[in-house]
Amino acid sequence: MTQTPETLLTRLETAFTAVRKYGENPSSFLALNASNAFFLGSGGECVAYREAGPFLVQFGGVFGPPEQQSTVLREFRAYARSRRRRIVGVQLQRADTGVYAAAGFTLNQVGSSYAVRLPEFTLRGPEFMKLRNKVSRARRSGLTVREVPYDAHRADVREIDGAWLRGKGRHAKEIEFLVGELGGPLQRHRRLFLGSLDGTPRAYISYSPVYGSRSGWLHDLSRRMPGTPPGVMEAVNVAATETFTRERAEWLHFGFTPFTGLDARLEVEPHSALTGKLMRLLAERGDRVYPARSQLAYKRKWGPHLVLPEYLAFEGRASLRAVWHVLRVTNSV
Repeated sequence: MTQTPETLLTRLETAFTAVRKYGENPSSFLALNASNAFFLGSGGECVAYREAGPFLVQFGGVFGPPEQQSTVLREFRAYARSRRRRIVGVQLQRADTGVYAAAGFTLNQVGSSYAVRLPEFTLRGPEFMKLRNKVSRARRSGLTVREVPYDAHRADVREIDGAWLRGKGRHAKEIEFLVGELGGPLQRHRRLFLGSLDGTPRAYISYSPVYGSRSGWLHDLSRRMPGTPPGVMEAVNVAATETFTRERAEWLHFGFTPFTGLDARLEVEPHSALTGKLMRLLAERGDRVYPARSQLAYKRKWGPHLVLPEYLAFEGRASLRAVWHVLRVTNSV
């Protein structure tokens, strides 16, 4: 049955309510991306997913009260079977794994997310000297950073995006699913910081809200034009961090990076030894699949106070075919 725009908007609002109320994952807001579909429980619980070949690729766990998550997962599995699909979940938190293990899923750590606690955050000290120098050079070059409304700067963002993608080369593709977006009916919940040189917009960072026990902001999309001086992105983030700190936000999350922070001690049962080996291989040689090394280097320079493991969940046995479709849905291959 074709859904009307009004129906789609109502489902999005229901999903947003579930994410805001129950989302413990720092990247929960990304579950609301425009290309995602939603399976909604009878009590307003939400599962976000995308179709990929014979799989429904689920983002995060079940957004609902803990006592209802097993029931909603069971209902989602029945829905997947009715579509002749199997489920593979990505970016599950450690707290999600018990529900999925009890339901017969196979689990593997797939990467980690990183965060700083803003009341404790400082750039003082010798370990941040290089970062301070980069920010100072960017500011001396005439950089100005402002928080701006997206609608008023849509054209600037589009121009930066186009130049950024062209600078990656003719075969470059934008990563999807595991990153956020700009625009749409939920844009009012995001925040946009724009960096300009000589009055020309050159870079931006978009921040999405984070709910739950580690609430704050997620450092999400970040883009800059080729040829922009070093330190501009860092200076934009410093300006945003200063704003969030004044507002007494608790956490700045840098989000999930696949194939990082892998540790055999963090695996949970039941897990797949073969998938674990694949994750470690991608950690060593997978830069062509996902730019994990550069992302990790950027996140580490801020001295994260918290590193959280994140997991893949396979319905039944682990499957390299399922991993391939996860990579496809993220536009990594």
